[in-house]
Amino acid sequence: MGMADQMDDAQMFDTAQMFDTVLVANRGEIAIRVARTLRDLGIRSVAVRADDDPSPHPAHFDEVVTLGSGPLRDTYLSIERILDAARASGAQAIHPGYGFLSENAAFARACEEAGIVFIGPPASAIETMGDKISARHAVESRGVATVPGIAEPGLDDAALIAGAERVGFPVLIKPAAGGGGKGMHRVDDPADLPHALATARREAAASFGDDTLFIERFVTHPRHIEVQVLADRHGGVIHLGERECSLQRRHQKVIEEAPSPLLSEAQRAAIGQAAVETARSVGYVGAGTVEFIVAGDRPDEPFFMEMNTRLQVEHPVTEMVTGVDLVEQQLRIAAGERLAIAQGDIVLDGHAIEARLYAEDPAAGFLPTGGEVVDLQWPWDETGGLRIDAGVEVGTTVGSSYDPMIAKVIAHAPTREQAIERLRDALREMHLFGVVTNRGFLRALLREPSVWAGELDTGFIDREGERIAASLGDHADPELAVVGRLPAEVLAVAGALQGGAVPQQGPWAGDGWRMSGAVGRVARFADGDGVATVRVRRIDEPQEHRFVELRDVDIEIRRADGTVERFSRLPLERPTFETPDGMWVSTQHGDWLVEAPPRTRRGRGPAEPSLASPMPGTVVAVHVADGDTVAEGAAVISVEAMKMEHVLRAPVAGTVHLHAVSGAQVARGQELATVTPGSPGDAEEAA
Repeated sequence: MGMADQMDDAQMFDTAQMFDTVLVANRGEIAIRVARTLRDLGIRSVAVRADDDPSPHPAHFDEVVTLGSGPLRDTYLSIERILDAARASGAQAIHPGYGFLSENAAFARACEEAGIVFIGPPASAIETMGDKISARHAVESRGVATVPGIAEPGLDDAALIAGAERVGFPVLIKPAAGGGGKGMHRVDDPADLPHALATARREAAASFGDDTLFIERFVTHPRHIEVQVLADRHGGVIHLGERECSLQRRHQKVIEEAPSPLLSEAQRAAIGQAAVETARSVGYVGAGTVEFIVAGDRPDEPFFMEMNTRLQVEHPVTEMVTGVDLVEQQLRIAAGERLAIAQGDIVLDGHAIEARLYAEDPAAGFLPTGGEVVDLQWPWDETGGLRIDAGVEVGTTVGSSYDPMIAKVIAHAPTREQAIERLRDALREMHLFGVVTNRGFLRALLREPSVWAGELDTGFIDREGERIAASLGDHADPELAVVGRLPAEVLAVAGALQGGAVPQQGPWAGDGWRMSGAVGRVARFADGDGVATVRVRRIDEPQEHRFVELRDVDIEIRRADGTVERFSRLPLERPTFETPDGMWVSTQHGDWLVEAPPRTRRGRGPAEPSLASPMPGTVVAVHVADGDTVAEGAAVISVEAMKMEHVLRAPVAGTVHLHAVSGAQVARGQELATVTPGSPGDAEEAA
């Protein structure tokens, strides 16, 4: 039983000291999630919104205050505008969500000076834990072990390089001021360290405004295990168990679960106590997460990594196994209440697992995508074991200005195996038109034997991700399969749904519309990553199926010549069913099975001299000057979108001609540079 059910009602819901009005200084799914608890507690909620932000979160609030338009520093990252919004709305407190200003000590201090309660820890705790170097020293003073490394303020590259030799390779470069994987780089070869340090400093400065770095020994076969803590203003500190977050790509979490399948009860208690001591080391107040790195073969020796002084993206899995609403606890603590929960009250009920749905294309190297959500259906749940925290709805445009995570799907069940199955079913049953996502990849990842067995480490997706992504065609999504029954004149919609693919052949091909269905209809779509084929064939016997409800959708086709054509409320009227092999469509001409065989990747052809942006984003670095001669593979331009940086490299040796400058906003497919083939030696002779 969840512990909320075990507590005295008067203790749980006494709101005598609770706030009347709370402003949420965030957007998207976390703003919507916080608003839900505010509504449950009868607290008036206030949202903030940038004028050009397509997020649907304002509709979930009692009042909305606009922040104007412009870059993030002038909207969601502007302390002055957030405080002005709080004053204008009469908010007594501000909940920062996560990201943005949630771990900004200056913001916490500014709230205090303005007489507004910051729903989070004291500024001093944010400052200490926000600097990973000072955090190491603080927890070591409480007997908490840290990863061996070199961590002192003001280390330049020369000192870090010398320190790395003493620590021993492989090493992990980490920004002192940041988290979330941004600016982190594993280095195995000493020769690669100078370049990695330069990249890490640039990323750290861009993300956190501070390029201070430190280095730790890279733990072999590491597992990422974090512990949720709660601390009140009266000295009470407890933990709510741990979360396993080892399934991550490039240090960004993908799948999280609670509890960890690695730990025994004794190990769980020990790591929980280490987290409590960590919180005490800085006088922590509120909800926080202490992150540990654990060697898979030594789970009894956790090393402190960092403390996130805010609510975590993956907090729902803890809520589902404990029955504790963490946002409610944040509010009560910020209002000055004592914790009404003792450590002995925490009972872990079953298992919960969360998948992050990202706007990215696994088949294209996980590059960020985008587009308008033209149709959306979340899975139906009658058991209470499924939760969707979403930041999009029909009509939402997913762009490159914000994080690529658009929703979280969380499943809870009595056992880990049942929770995984419930999550896989939920991912299968949902559909989302208009934006390419990692949904198919998530389902395939959850089928992996190692994942099923709980044999995880933080490098698993980096090692196996390409192989898993290549297998996705075996498990086609309905978005692609349903194209087979659309009218011929809207065939181009498949391009939008598949990330810019262009049709190669109409759906009613010469082999196609036969009453006998001997061959069937075929539609083929191609993009830069390969070819996807949709085949429609007649079936004589009804198959085992599941009904799929598809609403009418608006479709906009942008043709290569620049013309635009809209098909308003395109009717999708025919009964449609999903089978293990694809989509079964019942029509006046009989029953048809719409199949989507695997995408076939194109063979690597001769290198093109043009470098096009693989995603919409911003040019963050130009590594060469116009007219420079470069070797094949040399870095030319770096593009950043949705907190991900992609380096474009010279496809051939030759002379570079630049068509973009640092800071430029670029579209997917836009030419940023060309390379005139020829060796550097040839160029020198010509001169």
